[in-house]
Amino acid sequence: MPETDQEKAIIAGLTAESGEAALDFAERSLDELAELAEAAGAMVAGRALQHRQAPDPATFLGKGKLEEITRSAEALGATTLICDDELSGSQIRNIENLTGLKVIDRTFLILDIFAQRAKSREGQLQVELAQQQYRLSRLIGLGQALSRLGGGIGTRGPGESQLESDRRHINRRISTLKRALAEVATRRDQTRKQRQSQDILTLAVVGYTNAGKSTLINALCQSDLLTLDQVFATLDPAARRLVLPDQQPVILIDTVGFIRKLPHQLVDAFRSTLEEVTQADAIVHVLDASDPQAEIQRDVVDQLLNELGAGGKPRLTVLNKIDLLGPFERSGLHGLTGKEETQMVSARTGEGLPDLITAIARLAAEQFIPVDLVLPYDKAGWISRIEQQGKIESIEYTEAGIQIKARVRPALFHPLQREINKR
Repeated sequence: MPETDQEKAIIAGLTAESGEAALDFAERSLDELAELAEAAGAMVAGRALQHRQAPDPATFLGKGKLEEITRSAEALGATTLICDDELSGSQIRNIENLTGLKVIDRTFLILDIFAQRAKSREGQLQVELAQQQYRLSRLIGLGQALSRLGGGIGTRGPGESQLESDRRHINRRISTLKRALAEVATRRDQTRKQRQSQDILTLAVVGYTNAGKSTLINALCQSDLLTLDQVFATLDPAARRLVLPDQQPVILIDTVGFIRKLPHQLVDAFRSTLEEVTQADAIVHVLDASDPQAEIQRDVVDQLLNELGAGGKPRLTVLNKIDLLGPFERSGLHGLTGKEETQMVSARTGEGLPDLITAIARLAAEQFIPVDLVLPYDKAGWISRIEQQGKIESIEYTEAGIQIKARVRPALFHPLQREINKR
């Protein structure tokens, strides 16, 4: 949009700890908030950071800091204040009364970006559900903030007409959205079960937003997933097939990016989408190795995976964007490596991709169970199933039966064992 039409905003944060490290963390968090604000369509005209032991229960920031922000807003022509935390409805109302500015918190900002980016019906339903749940939790005390009309951050999305709804109306809308999402989730579950019935290994590609997940999948699978150098370019999971050197196929599933302070409303609303992570056989965790906060971002993803119940899954870590690093910076990446295997790549240039494919093949092989069995000749039909859902390493025809050494998926191993034990 033209610069004159952009919503000018001041971003503000709070740090409770002293010291250079805490200050640096808070400043970098504001940098991320600025990126989010710009992604939502705002121009960041100024920023403010306050150090205090705890947020003010009434106004989040102290009144003195808010007066300072008000003066800055008048001088800069800013009309919006974006706070780097989740605010209560009463805090938003009080800040607006004190400053005369429209107040957006980090949660609502992220919801607004999702509202802009959601393209599929499922994505739009999920975003609206998260928006309605956010509004419902702030219905008491938010006052005029819920009745905003017109353009700008916080007024977009499928739920726009519900901004003036009362609690009963919002609850009815939430119920409608949940029913619609349940239908969509059923179809998604059918698709997932179809993949599982084919017994193809699935790898969920996860990571912090804008780590390069979609670009990496495109490079590996020669696919055409949307890739943009911006936060939350991917909201809808997409599955792409990768054929490994041993001709075994695996499915790579692109997922929505994670971020610090990811709104719990989004986690709840996107539950069926995030099940792609919990239902996957293994995880490929993509990190932006060029980001100074890569270690913090790794920890954020780890925490969210644990919350989803996927923290214990087999994992491969990929340090992406190494083309942006010099030799000395690359040598300092050891702090990002964990217990799991780590590969350094550039999805943009292709550097390291052959080694990554080899690592994915090893990860895939580890998900198969070795079997050494004698198959009766009247059970020879199982050979084709073993070939389809595993890998035969050796086969020998003997008087006792067909001696087979192979590696098979767990879904095949147990019925195969039962069949053999029937003898």
